Amino acid sequence: MTRSLREWFKEYMSERRGRKNRLVTKDGRCNIEFGNVMHRNRFAYVLDFWTTFVETRWRFILLYFVASFTLSWFLFGLIWYWLARNNGDLLWQNPTPSHKPCAFSVNDMTYAFLLSLETQSTIGFGNIYVTDQCPGGVALIVIQTIIGLFINIFWCGIVMTKISLPKKRAKTITFSESAVICPKKGTLCLQIRVANLRKTLMIGSQIYGKLLRTTVTGGETVILDQVSIDFMVDAGKDNLFFVCPLTLYHIIDKSSPFFNMAVDTMHQQDFELVVFLDGMAESTSSACQVRTSYIPQEIMWGYDFLPIISRSKEGRYRVDFSNFAKVVPVPTAHCSHCYHNEPGNHLHLKGIDNKGFEVIDIEPPNGTKM
Repeated sequence: MTRSLREWFKEYMSERRGRKNRLVTKDGRCNIEFGNVMHRNRFAYVLDFWTTFVETRWRFILLYFVASFTLSWFLFGLIWYWLARNNGDLLWQNPTPSHKPCAFSVNDMTYAFLLSLETQSTIGFGNIYVTDQCPGGVALIVIQTIIGLFINIFWCGIVMTKISLPKKRAKTITFSESAVICPKKGTLCLQIRVANLRKTLMIGSQIYGKLLRTTVTGGETVILDQVSIDFMVDAGKDNLFFVCPLTLYHIIDKSSPFFNMAVDTMHQQDFELVVFLDGMAESTSSACQVRTSYIPQEIMWGYDFLPIISRSKEGRYRVDFSNFAKVVPVPTAHCSHCYHNEPGNHLHLKGIDNKGFEVIDIEPPNGTKM
């Protein structure tokens, strides 16, 4: 039991360290922070207040929602109290029985707040109302109703925009937890798998990748150097027919940054493969982007994904998501150079093919005597 806890803690710390070292998390969030931002740049968030509110978390939205209405009711309640005070309607002013109030029953701050609430929310209980003896009260009703209408419109727009954000649609698109490297169509390929969990399509889907790594060229260190990675399916790489899970692959050839890597050096590399899927939701016509990333420990060399699409006897296609992330070992060369039979990082010796283990005479190399 102690050993299992130790292994669990070791895996947990390794996973936590991997999350901290990522630029893009598995669910697509960017792990980056900004420092020493100038104050004038911070003021830009206020100028672009709509985007600022839309990107605010829900708990703060609810707090601002309640605070805005409560504050507006209280401020207009102070104005109603001031009108009543100027007209002599308050109890401590001892109005005469023949006194005509500006607002009926508004004789203290509590009733002034209730009149403000009823006016802005158009409730109207009947016991508190403005009389015809107060033109200022009539004008204040018009002003408060218009301002309250704008507040309602603003918060309705914020809530509807947050609910319909394209990134919510991106939650129903998932990538495989790991990538694999194995032979495919006569070449060595890096493969990932992506699935659309809804039956509605993603129109104009395009997928591409960026390899992020630190490079040193000419004595200059470039952090987060980006290299484009092309992914494709059998039908091409543009306008994917995203009706079922797709296995996307990147060909590891001489132009690929993975060409000089091998099975025994892959996990020693320091890079992050970020994969992007751009598309437009069919039901809402809103563009969205899905992101994920793979670090070297999540790329499995010599494995292939299990098939997940089958066809029933009735002729219907069936997707088995239980095999979505499952892999199976397949015979794979341990480096790209070996697969293409080219000299690379591994030692290649010249020899003579002798499959039958027959006794043959071998001429010694030049300059060697027996």
